[in-house]
Amino acid sequence: MSAPVIASIDPRAGVEGGEIVIAPRQFEPRNWNEISVTFDGVASRPQSASASRVVASVPGGLSGRVNLRIADGAGTSDAIGFEVGARLADSLHPVANPAFDHDNGNIFTTLSGTRGQEVPVSVYKVTSNGESQPFLSDMTNPTGLAFDPDGTLFITSRYDGVVYRVTPFKQAEAFARNLGVATGIAFDSSGAMFVGDRSGTIYRVSEIGEPEVFSTLEPSMAAYHLAFGPDGALFVTGPTASSFDSVYRIDADGNATNYFTGLGRPQGLAFDGDGNLFVIASYRGRRGVFRITPDGTITMEVAGPSLVGICFDDSGNAILAATREIYRVQLGVKPYWPFT
Repeated sequence: MSAPVIASIDPRAGVEGGEIVIAPRQFEPRNWNEISVTFDGVASRPQSASASRVVASVPGGLSGRVNLRIADGAGTSDAIGFEVGARLADSLHPVANPAFDHDNGNIFTTLSGTRGQEVPVSVYKVTSNGESQPFLSDMTNPTGLAFDPDGTLFITSRYDGVVYRVTPFKQAEAFARNLGVATGIAFDSSGAMFVGDRSGTIYRVSEIGEPEVFSTLEPSMAAYHLAFGPDGALFVTGPTASSFDSVYRIDADGNATNYFTGLGRPQGLAFDGDGNLFVIASYRGRRGVFRITPDGTITMEVAGPSLVGICFDDSGNAILAATREIYRVQLGVKPYWPFT
């Protein structure tokens, strides 16, 4: 008998707990105890295994490029590279996309809490070297975050339906009101603000903070997530009770169409510079980050069980928000930034 060979891994990156599928050759275990999957020598007990398919989870305590191997009773495979996301921060509660500051490389995220919950720190800053620092307090249920073309940070609150503008003195001042259950926020290439009220409305907000209805969608059970694509259209996700949800594309006139259908609980989304949409969702029973090309081809890029938000930094990394953590995963992605 020959040692097994790893033919492929799907996907080639993941965060702790993410489920990956390994396709082996010459894999002939005689009993369950002979099977092993290791990441840089750290064992991950397979969830299922056959001669042509092994399913395993990414173990904790690792980051960066690691060597993945499988073994049966005949031997151990050669290593194949796998990218493990580095955990930058934990004990948080993001509910939407993190925000990346292109001016200094900092990442901003929230400790949103349950509805009406007051927490000591509402917004955290994660520096480029992974240090988590308190940034803002006294904001109830901070939700969506986005930078405008001038580098000013804006934050929605799903509690009071207000968009707050962060001053240079790290104070949050109300900028726009009466936005319902305000969740996702994004700016188009001209600097116009758009905010999603998860009860079913997308607002366009003027320079003086006056909202007007831009488009209407089916209400979301969680949050609307917004991102502009290179084509100038607004893309929106809003998970419902269905396991067959859509990513919506809304044109400049507010007309919404289904861009991609068949996702379970789609949430955070972001574009790369080639027009590929990266969206956090479940698809065919697997959860993580999926890439949808302009022609509608979908592939899994990062495995992760509890991801909710995504943005890209300037170094090819995906910044991923989970229900309690922030991860950084090197994907070699050229980000799309609408203000350049």
